[in-house]
Amino acid sequence: MEPLRCVIVDDEPLAVKMLENYVARTPALSLSASFTDPVEALSQLAELRPHLLFLDIQMPDLDGLSLSRMVPAQTRIIFTTAFKQYAFESYEVSALDFLLKPIRYQKFLEAVGKAQEWFSLKESQPVPDRHAFFVKVDGRLRKIDLSDIRYVEGMKDYVLLHLASEQQALVTHITMKSMEEQLPADGFMRVHRSFIVALDRIDSVTRDGDLLIAGRLIPVTDSYRPAFEQYLQKNSLR
Repeated sequence: MEPLRCVIVDDEPLAVKMLENYVARTPALSLSASFTDPVEALSQLAELRPHLLFLDIQMPDLDGLSLSRMVPAQTRIIFTTAFKQYAFESYEVSALDFLLKPIRYQKFLEAVGKAQEWFSLKESQPVPDRHAFFVKVDGRLRKIDLSDIRYVEGMKDYVLLHLASEQQALVTHITMKSMEEQLPADGFMRVHRSFIVALDRIDSVTRDGDLLIAGRLIPVTDSYRPAFEQYLQKNSLR
C-alpha cells in the first residue's frame, strides 16, 4: 500500500512541528502540506486531495469541526485537540480518530493504523455501480440514477434529492457527508454547506457567482468558491 498523503492544520506552530516530526518518522505517511491558518488550508484542500487530515478543533476564524464538514469527500479526519469534551462531536462528523494533546507517538501510530485499515478496506471493496445508488425513501429503497439528480439539499440529518424526473424532492435520512461520498467528484460539487450540485445541470452563473438550476438560485459560499472557480476556468471558452 502506498503511503497515505496527509495534511496538518493547527494554529499552534509547536503542535504543527510535533506532528510533522511524527509524520516524518512514520513510513505509512507522506506529508503534503502543513497550515497554521485554517482558512488558507481550506482553500488548498480541494487541490491537495489528501487521504488524511490531522485537524485541530479550537482555531480562530474557522474551527476544526466546521472545516471538517467542507473537506473533499475522500479525505478522512483525525482530530487533534487539548479539549476532551469535543470527542463526541468529532465522531458525529465521521472522524477516524480523536487524539488528545499532548499526543504520544504510540497513540499517533494507532490512529494511523486505523486509517490504513480504512483505506485498505475501501480499496478491497468492489467498485460500485457509478450510474446509480439506492436510498431509503418512505420506508422503501429507491434507485437513484446519477443522471437524474439536479442538486442535493441538506437539512440537518436529512437530504433532499431534487431530481429532473420528480416534481417533489425525495427526502432520505442521511448526512450530506455520506451523500457526498456517494457522488462522483467529476460530476458533482459541493458549493455550500447545504448544497451539492450536478455540474452538468447548472443553467447559468450569476454576476455574484451563484448558480441557477431549474429556476432555483443556489449560493456558492466563500469556502467552496475557489474550487468552483477553478472548475469554471477549466470549462469556459475565453
